[in-house]
Amino acid sequence: MSSQDDLKRTPLAGLHEDLGGRMVPFAGWEMPVQFAGIMAEHQHTRTQASLFDVSHMGQAELTGDDPAAALESLVPGDIRGLAPGRTRYTLLTNEAGGILDDLMVTRIDENRLFLVVNAACKEADLAHIAGALTGQATLTTLEDRALMALQGPAAATVLARLAPAVADMAFMSWAEIDIDGIPCTLTRSGYTGEDGFEISVPAADADRLARKLLAADEVAPAGLGSRDSLRLEAGLCLYGSDIDTTTTPIEAGLAWTIGKRRRADGGFPGAEAILAQLKDGPKRKRVGLRPDGKAPARAHTEILDSAGNAIGEVTSGGFGPSVGGPVAMGYVDAGSAAPGTQVSFLVRGKALPGRVVKMPFVEHRYYRG
Repeated sequence: MSSQDDLKRTPLAGLHEDLGGRMVPFAGWEMPVQFAGIMAEHQHTRTQASLFDVSHMGQAELTGDDPAAALESLVPGDIRGLAPGRTRYTLLTNEAGGILDDLMVTRIDENRLFLVVNAACKEADLAHIAGALTGQATLTTLEDRALMALQGPAAATVLARLAPAVADMAFMSWAEIDIDGIPCTLTRSGYTGEDGFEISVPAADADRLARKLLAADEVAPAGLGSRDSLRLEAGLCLYGSDIDTTTTPIEAGLAWTIGKRRRADGGFPGAEAILAQLKDGPKRKRVGLRPDGKAPARAHTEILDSAGNAIGEVTSGGFGPSVGGPVAMGYVDAGSAAPGTQVSFLVRGKALPGRVVKMPFVEHRYYRG
């Protein structure tokens, strides 16, 4: 049996084929990389709304007497302080302070959390959480649900036609809402920098709901290609590229994920190393980068200072359609991390000029209410 035959298919696979999606292997799944084209899908998301299939990601519930307190033994985020119906971005860390994965955590009520983890790390993440919290909380994987992301400035308008209650949801809030008669759970969130929703839907109803959303004039299908260019412009990390077990939250510019109480009390894996960096500063930092010319600086491109010394490496890079030029992010020595610092990118043996810049490259447009 070929590796292609081994790929898993999401509940929306048939829809992708009907729409002419270009399918590629990704994290063990057959996923659409594009439909009309990455540039067109990127721009449509920025101006209207796009529907992404993210069913390959892991969905699970953590239940128990106090699942929030249990989960805090694995993440540096303030989960106990999360109000019911609210969602928080946080990180699974290891004892060295490295990042095992990033994930979204929603408090449904006092005894139940909803988790969404990355596809590539799903099995490892869920095994890690379940094993570490044995006797404290129970992890249940939600295998019978699909997940789709409706993203863009028209997302709320489109979804409110089918479920008016979504119009009043704030960024990073959660609700159980029927959409066109289908019982869904959704958060007002996403990973494009735009307003939008992530919708968890029974797998059996996913195709019908997706087609209903795509029937709106404002909505077009989009694939992994534009999802990546959108998150890069938004300055958002991709696990396995911009963050991994060799990076800490402080190096990655994710200190904001560590709540005040957690900074004071610790009690999470890698707390000693992470809190020391928080106090003294890290030796390297994730920064935004702009090559001066038209040539992009791709992942693993070496970054040089003005004297030609190696100071870091690009972790994500490509063309930014909304910016009209190449954008990148990567890690550089802390002394070279200030915006405006002149750097060079070693591309095929040539040092191409560029500079450190602030992120995001495109302003976030989340709905704050």
